[in-house]
Amino acid sequence: MNFYIIIPAHNEADSIGLTLHSLVNQTLKPKQVVIVNDNSTDNTQTVVDGYAQKHPFISIVHNKSSNQHLPGSKIINAFYKGYETLDSNYDVICKFDADLIFPNNYLEQLANHFKNNNQLGMASGFCYIEKNGDWVLENLTRKDHIRGALKAYRKDCFLEIGKLKPSMGWDTVDELLAKYYNWQILTDDSLHVKHLKPTGTNYNKKSKYLQGEAMYKMRYGLAITFISALKLALKKRSFSLFKDYMAGYFKAKKEKINFLVSDGEGKFIRKLRWNGILTKLKN
Repeated sequence: MNFYIIIPAHNEADSIGLTLHSLVNQTLKPKQVVIVNDNSTDNTQTVVDGYAQKHPFISIVHNKSSNQHLPGSKIINAFYKGYETLDSNYDVICKFDADLIFPNNYLEQLANHFKNNNQLGMASGFCYIEKNGDWVLENLTRKDHIRGALKAYRKDCFLEIGKLKPSMGWDTVDELLAKYYNWQILTDDSLHVKHLKPTGTNYNKKSKYLQGEAMYKMRYGLAITFISALKLALKKRSFSLFKDYMAGYFKAKKEKINFLVSDGEGKFIRKLRWNGILTKLKN
């Protein structure tokens, strides 16, 4: 299968070489890897250029955005800068972070999953972070959720969900829309990906409000937002985050920010979320 990979990178000189090293040593080589150098002020370009000179399937494009580490629109806008340079001859398109080390069989294993199930729309492994010399699961979300750091989409699924939304919450709404269109999602716990910079390490206060805004834009409604915000805050052991999330939700509602999904998609999403909540309560 043809894998096209896009990697947004902002000041990732200390990690992107390790990411690219793991990709060029895959048992199934990617057909294209595009690094989007997003306003970096370090040696990110120099590191990428070194790999691009040795490997024709690696290229670099440049993007100018803010110097802030913000999830959502900044990352996805950079992704599209890379996407615009690619042709349509891919079977699977990936959005990867620039601080990951993939096992050598990562792409081959994903290809096997996609080949064995025509309804499989998205697939991934799991992120592991280093703690006290050991690599442990970065346990931030449900195990059936694919982290934004390592998204891989079957082409037909990617196009049917309307590609990626330039907003905080893009890496949740993509899965919800995939399910809406009857695609399946798979996470393979045998694929351990080393995540060199834990999620959110460099995010600022503004990004925390964006989480609540995203819940509004996905049409969660107040009750599901409250439950989801509380769950996330408890997982991160920070009640202040719960207040940030709810403040972001109410701010978005007051300003009547545009939704990411249609009314019909929103109804499906709320039903899906309630079913998940009630299932957990029963168990």
